[in-house]
Amino acid sequence: MSQIPKVNLKTGGEMPAIGFGTWDLGDKTEVSVKNALDAGYTHIDTAEGYGNEKQIGKVLKDYNREDLFITSKVLPSNLNYGNVLKACDRSLRKLDTSYLDLYLIHWPNLAISLRETLHAFNKLYKLKKVKNIGVSNFSPYELSIALKITEVPISVNQVQFHPWYHDEKLLTYCEENDLHLAAAAPFSRTAVFEDPLINKLCEKYDKSPAQIVLRWDMQKEVVALPRSSSKDHIEENLDIFDFQLEPSEMKKITNIPKEEGCDYEIDLDDEVFGIPS
Repeated sequence: MSQIPKVNLKTGGEMPAIGFGTWDLGDKTEVSVKNALDAGYTHIDTAEGYGNEKQIGKVLKDYNREDLFITSKVLPSNLNYGNVLKACDRSLRKLDTSYLDLYLIHWPNLAISLRETLHAFNKLYKLKKVKNIGVSNFSPYELSIALKITEVPISVNQVQFHPWYHDEKLLTYCEENDLHLAAAAPFSRTAVFEDPLINKLCEKYDKSPAQIVLRWDMQKEVVALPRSSSKDHIEENLDIFDFQLEPSEMKKITNIPKEEGCDYEIDLDDEVFGIPS
């Protein structure tokens, strides 16, 4: 299996262009993460709100930490200065590591100063508890503000991005500002697998719908974070480096009719990700 390519980050490190997403894996988290690492993934994406950092930490201890790239995220309810520092320390303890390769603001919280949050991220960076920082679910406008006021370069914006639902203007903005867009839910929870164009390309290249979509991500220079609890699918999702979509096919996938724009909002009353009154 081909080695996963890496992208350069503003603070000097590298990030694997494909990571393993761990949202909502439940009691399959440990075995799925182990299968992913054994298959060749080195980039694991988790979050405080996923509730699985402790399970992931149990798996990581059996692998060389220096070979891994670990991402976690802080909840929007914990974005004031002190709570960011505490949340990061909790994540480090649960993951049983002394540092995160990437730490993200999971969702913006307009009730808390973004400058205060980024000041805490800067503190974590200076303490070497995080090597790179970024954001998630930030609109182009919110991202532009973060870039203007941050002390440490922002390397990543992780958003919903797949053939049925993506923001090309945001992707262009990220490229122009030398940061990477990471695709959360790159398969739209498998819904995109039903697309006629995707399936037509599957026949041509003898690949699965997931492989076609991930190849599209790679050629758009988007970091993909596929998630699966199936060992076969986990391995299959890395087998995408032996073919290339033609420019016309890339354009057709990009032009699949989609919703008006990406959804950067969250249910404010959500039990985990919401914002307390």
